[in-house]
Amino acid sequence: MKRTISLVLACLSLTNAYSQSKPDWENPEVFAINKEKTRSSLLPYASEALAIKNEYKSSPYYQSLNGKWQFHWFGKIADVPDEFFKEEFNASSWTTMPVPGNWEFNGFGIPIYVNTGFGFSSSPPFINREDSPTGAYRKQFNIPENWNGRKVFLHFEGGTNSMYVWINGKKVGYTENSKSPAEFDITPYLKKGSNLLACEVHKFSDGSYLEDQDMWRLGGINRSVYLYATDQTRILDFFAHPDLDAQYKNGLFSSSVKIQNYGNAATAQMVEVSILDKQGKKVFSQQKPINLAAQAVDSLVFEGTVKTPLKWTAETPNLYTMLVTLKDGQKKVIESTSHRIGFRKVEIKDGQVLINGKRVLFKGVNLHEFNTQTGQVVDSVVMLRNIQLFKELNINAVRTSHYPQQPLWYRLCDEYGIYLVDEANLESHGLGYGPNNVSNFPEWKAAHMDRIMRLIERDKNHASVIFWSLGNEASNGKAFFDMYDWAKARDKSRPVQYEQAYQRDRNTDIICHMYPSWGSMVRDAAKDLGKPYIMCEYAHAMGNSMGNFQDYWDLMRTSKNMQGGFIWEWYNHGFKTKDEQGREYWAYGGDLNGFNKPNDGNFCMDGIVTPDQQYMPHTHIVKKVYQNILFEAKDLANGVVTVINDFKFTPISTQEYGFKWVLLKNGTNVAEGNFEVAIAADSRKEVTLKLPKLAFEAGVEYYLQVYAHRRTATKFLPVGFEVAKGEFAFTNNNYFAEVAKNANQTKIEKKETQQKYSFTANGITYEFGKDNRALTDIKGASKQLIAKMPKLNFWRAPTDNDFGSQAQYNLRVWETASISQKVSFKSIDEKADAITLNYEFQPQGVAAKVEVAYTINSDGSLTVNTHYKALTDDLPEMMRLGMNMELPKEYNNFTWYGRGPWENYVDRHQDAFISVWSGKVGEQVFPYYRPQEAGNKTDVRWFTLTDSEGNGLQIKGAQPLSVSATNYRIEDWDPGTTKKQQHPSDIIPSDRVILNVDLFQRGVGGLDSWGSKPLDKYLFRGKEYQYSYTMSVIRKGSNQNSK
Repeated sequence: MKRTISLVLACLSLTNAYSQSKPDWENPEVFAINKEKTRSSLLPYASEALAIKNEYKSSPYYQSLNGKWQFHWFGKIADVPDEFFKEEFNASSWTTMPVPGNWEFNGFGIPIYVNTGFGFSSSPPFINREDSPTGAYRKQFNIPENWNGRKVFLHFEGGTNSMYVWINGKKVGYTENSKSPAEFDITPYLKKGSNLLACEVHKFSDGSYLEDQDMWRLGGINRSVYLYATDQTRILDFFAHPDLDAQYKNGLFSSSVKIQNYGNAATAQMVEVSILDKQGKKVFSQQKPINLAAQAVDSLVFEGTVKTPLKWTAETPNLYTMLVTLKDGQKKVIESTSHRIGFRKVEIKDGQVLINGKRVLFKGVNLHEFNTQTGQVVDSVVMLRNIQLFKELNINAVRTSHYPQQPLWYRLCDEYGIYLVDEANLESHGLGYGPNNVSNFPEWKAAHMDRIMRLIERDKNHASVIFWSLGNEASNGKAFFDMYDWAKARDKSRPVQYEQAYQRDRNTDIICHMYPSWGSMVRDAAKDLGKPYIMCEYAHAMGNSMGNFQDYWDLMRTSKNMQGGFIWEWYNHGFKTKDEQGREYWAYGGDLNGFNKPNDGNFCMDGIVTPDQQYMPHTHIVKKVYQNILFEAKDLANGVVTVINDFKFTPISTQEYGFKWVLLKNGTNVAEGNFEVAIAADSRKEVTLKLPKLAFEAGVEYYLQVYAHRRTATKFLPVGFEVAKGEFAFTNNNYFAEVAKNANQTKIEKKETQQKYSFTANGITYEFGKDNRALTDIKGASKQLIAKMPKLNFWRAPTDNDFGSQAQYNLRVWETASISQKVSFKSIDEKADAITLNYEFQPQGVAAKVEVAYTINSDGSLTVNTHYKALTDDLPEMMRLGMNMELPKEYNNFTWYGRGPWENYVDRHQDAFISVWSGKVGEQVFPYYRPQEAGNKTDVRWFTLTDSEGNGLQIKGAQPLSVSATNYRIEDWDPGTTKKQQHPSDIIPSDRVILNVDLFQRGVGGLDSWGSKPLDKYLFRGKEYQYSYTMSVIRKGSNQNSK
């Protein structure tokens, strides 16, 4: 998945004699023995009615083999008994294994997570024979009586790295390629009554060098297995082309249909092809005779026009059923099959991808097959939940990273509307990208070709598949040019992409960079690149991340060629487990007994949803940025807003969508209303809202928030579901202007000793040291208010992106500066209504000084003014600038006027709107899977922390603040200069409220997690900063002024 700097040097000396003497599983020229060619996912049915429904279980010619199989696990291939596959072998002591199922989630072996590498030392084509987990399977089955005289096929949907197959003790064949189907003709091996299927499944083989994807390495048959039977003459395959004419109006349909005669006599039969709409009405039908010689295969071509069909797009997933029926001379159905198809046209014109003539933006995500409970065994419930979340988050495209996924996934994407980039099961990342990659070696070429062929042949009839991808991070050797040429010749209706071709080589139709630098993107956005630019991976979502996501899309919308990308990635790949104390946590690489195995730690925790398919904080920014209804402020003073329909094929109708506006004054709703607007697809319209007259006096600000919601339910979105939102500040806002002070001013009482000052105003006493201490105590609240006085702070617990950019080293001076500071009392200024004490802080380890002025006001409040000044140009950027303090745990009611309700940062805040928000302190932190910085709020004007009786603390900013209130100290989340195998369950929450009151905090970043910093505008390198806030004690029953 991710780009790595260091390359693994491989020993790649091979000879022709080698292939004759080595085992199949260490021979790159052997990857399929007696294996059928891949074809579309089709099943024979006894009638057209059953074929139209296309429910496998309803076919009399289908038998599932899923369920419990006899099983024995071996630590290495050499330990497998020589004759376990024979009928007479005694397997009574064996256990059982579910099929589909991963060994590691059923008590056998250790799950290994690596980003790049193979789970064993690299020396292609060899594996580590001493650590070569192998599963031996046995399954009894019976052939139905009505299958007599028919051909019988054994079909594995995938899920085996390499595997031998036996039937009744006789060797049937061998397969590699864990993510494409393996099908065998087992007719010659069958007998009446009970039959024995035996499989030897290897976790590793030479094929592992082509399957070095960033994922958990698991063993087992993890997709469905079934039998099916065909007549001696059968529908072998078809390739449908439901195209559109040049005006994108009428359908131009053509299809080749391949018929095979297995028999020893010639046949004369009829083939009928029909297209049915969703009501079952035929909109196209043709039949043609076919005469086949014995043991022959032949093809027929059907073609014609379908007038004004309903078009397929991700927005409008209109499908038709293509029905293919084989009949005998008496017009009796021999067998019938079907596939759902969609009329649509994918083109590249003028450097842009067009769907049905429209330039589409691909709001995509990368998806691995994953189930937090079962590993890589994914069922329909998990798939449908993913599609529901895609629809909620406005995701319209998925890259099947980095392999073909289950056939059911494609059917669901066809039905519900998701664009698919379908990727071959091919990644040799751990071998590097240079001339020594196996893609350059002749003995590996056929294995490369096999993977693109099997991808395309299986999925060629799916409307949702719009691009083919040759693979991922596998260099760009000679094999990839041949793969590209074959794909373009086989399917002229779809573009082909390959990231490793970059902008340099001919074997990609799309510039599909991964993680381009921001500078290169800015340069490319200004050019006419001649090809579409769609990032195959971007916005690496590891840990507390997804910063600058709005910036990505603001830039792409200015570009001719840029049309979106695919976030890395969808899931955080963690498995729920318990530690020795019974505490639950999400396991990542190195957990689950894998600490001494190759592992890449928490690099698998890099998704936008949780392992169990729930939202996390940065999920919300995806929904906001990807939304299909946009808002712009046209003339706020007069209530004029532009509503933009970013759907390319779907109008916004008043029947389907409703709109609401809310006007907030200082965070409080003062007016609201509903409005309607109908907008054609890919268009915009101005609306005028009936806003009240606004008075922009000092200390007042207004925000307008606009929302769109569903008025009608869809399969996945209920009535009222919020689909889009926008927020606008009025230009005349004057919130931070000086306002008149309260009338109830009191005299400030001053006491002084040799060591300290003491000041009392309005019943609140502040104590200050004269030498090496500043504010030392606050008294006068009903009970202790501040358990640890405010202290200058420049440091945060490094995020995963911080670790990637080496901030844990390069910026660590700011931790020292936060811990150790020399304090000097400078002066005192006394006025009738305020007394100011001036201190200078010298943070240790950095050439800087900080002047802090504490002003005791006559109303009992304390204003803290901080002035930072660097004394050199050589200081690294700060993690943050602010103050850290601690309150007793009972002050756990947190209310703030700023952005919320979830955490937000300077480069990830557009999804969090300005308002007055409230919650418990303990609710403010998302438990990132490796503990790190969390819980921040930006643009905070004021906030309060109170106990159950309403007593507590209020802080108001003289400018927007960055604030967090949690039960975790920075050192709880900071592992030091190297990451540790640490989880949220390892950290005990503090019995205090840990409060950070900052001017700023560095952005979390969002380009990648192995080198890039946040964008420059979200870094803080200034030589001088100043900010101020005022602290007030809240007493029970007081009417605290929030401004």
